[in-house]
Amino acid sequence: MQSTDGIVYVIGHTNPDTDSLCSAIAYAYLKNATAPKDQKEKIYYAARRAGQINAESKFVLDYFQIDIPDYLGDIRTQVMDIDVNCVEGVDENLSIKKAWKIMKEGMLQTIPIVASKGTLKGLLTIEDIAKSYMDVYDSHILANAETPIRNIVETLDGELLHGNLDEKVCSGKCLIAAANPDLMESYIEKDDIVILGNRYESQLCAIEMGAKCIVVCDGAMVSYTISRLAESHGCLIIKTPYDTFTASRLINQSIPIGYFMKSDHLVTFSRSDFIDDIRETMAKKRYRDFPILDWNGRYIGMISRRSLLGARKKKVILVDHNEPAQAVDGIDEAQILEIIDHHRIGSLETLGPVYFRNQPLGCTATIIYQMFKEYQIELPKDIAGLLCSAILSDTLIFRSPTCTAIDKEAAYALAAIAEIEPEEYAAKMFQAGSNLLAKSPEEIFYQDFKKFVLGDVTLGVGQITSMTAKELEEIKGKMIPYLQKALVEHEVEMIYFMLTNIMEESTELLYAGSGAKELAIAAFALPADTEKIVLEHVVSRKKQVIPALLIALQE
Repeated sequence: MQSTDGIVYVIGHTNPDTDSLCSAIAYAYLKNATAPKDQKEKIYYAARRAGQINAESKFVLDYFQIDIPDYLGDIRTQVMDIDVNCVEGVDENLSIKKAWKIMKEGMLQTIPIVASKGTLKGLLTIEDIAKSYMDVYDSHILANAETPIRNIVETLDGELLHGNLDEKVCSGKCLIAAANPDLMESYIEKDDIVILGNRYESQLCAIEMGAKCIVVCDGAMVSYTISRLAESHGCLIIKTPYDTFTASRLINQSIPIGYFMKSDHLVTFSRSDFIDDIRETMAKKRYRDFPILDWNGRYIGMISRRSLLGARKKKVILVDHNEPAQAVDGIDEAQILEIIDHHRIGSLETLGPVYFRNQPLGCTATIIYQMFKEYQIELPKDIAGLLCSAILSDTLIFRSPTCTAIDKEAAYALAAIAEIEPEEYAAKMFQAGSNLLAKSPEEIFYQDFKKFVLGDVTLGVGQITSMTAKELEEIKGKMIPYLQKALVEHEVEMIYFMLTNIMEESTELLYAGSGAKELAIAAFALPADTEKIVLEHVVSRKKQVIPALLIALQE
């Protein structure tokens, strides 16, 4: 069963923007390129996304022919993160005796019964085997269970002198021929299995009465005449070294386990099930072991409650964020190895020390570009293009106040490698990302939305950018009523939405929630009777809007 032991996920924040997505892809590439070649456990760094990508990011990935990273919406521990007991599945025609031997040698409480294509048919437990011994069954049990002749021969350590091992007992009863032939004629019927000794008369009587099979005990010799007669009557002959008492006690152990297995309402789990979910299910059931199925419903192995104790946390590297509210679900259950970010330091806690690189730059991609240079790893054209796109996006083509000389220098160096002209390429990128008129309010809102905890207040701030004032004005009508809905869905006190005009370097700030308008007016020192909040030279959520709101809250 494939596990996630050797995988480290590199992932950005939920509602990923171009920086978050491209930085994750580029940093995963860098980590794989710098990983020690002689390490015992091969580690692979895999880029993932924590949400739906926006049109701008899709344009970037398509332009540089990079596949969209797989979605990872929840990083809680799953069945694939625990050791599965690879108990081999058995056929339903296996005898009770053989099943008991397998369970005893493997110290198993449960064995799975599987079909030829690996699908699970049922489960057999120690309790089921105990019942097969202790419960009283009538003499037709071998026929009712359609017991294979092969099982009877193997269970009795016998030898089939005449007949077909692949036949099954489908009718008749099982009995011991302890009486004389005259009395035997009154109770032996067609298709019966008769356990007897070396008496010629008894053997002859059983065959002539239409017995399906005679079991000759004590290893007694069977005469040529009896063999020929049995063959002509279609009667099988099994010779066993056991006496009649032992043979009669053992023969029920030849019954196929399919007769006793549990097949209805089986509790199974898949590789993708979360430990939190299955722990509750396990607590409600009396079973000790539970089967695991793969994506196609085929049996893989077994787990028990004890298996959950050895669950391994997923390993993750966070890029472009360091706050729980912006992280993938279940981040508190993951093992965070590194954080690469350019935002304010939030409240994310880790169990142990991590590599944390946080620089006051305009873009996480700039930090990762620096790391490529530090490790002296050559940048491929496509990776350089991704990093350059991220810088152009996050700095709004160098117009954002968060942009530094280092960001600008990095962007031009990366553009040269990627063979693009920054301003011309950025215009196409923003144009692709700002095709907003055909989108729903939800699609626009979640292109770039983040939650922030400022003291005792949790608020959400979304942002959309456009090259034209006309487009922003047309989508404004969609967003104002939607903010009330988003306020309830996210359970925050206030929500703001930035309509940012890249070319004019201004933002109209929409708002919803009790006190949201008053807080914004205070944060940006606007007149108290302000209705439409337009912020000149404000384009950065990180450096201009969030700090201003934080200061206003503290005051």
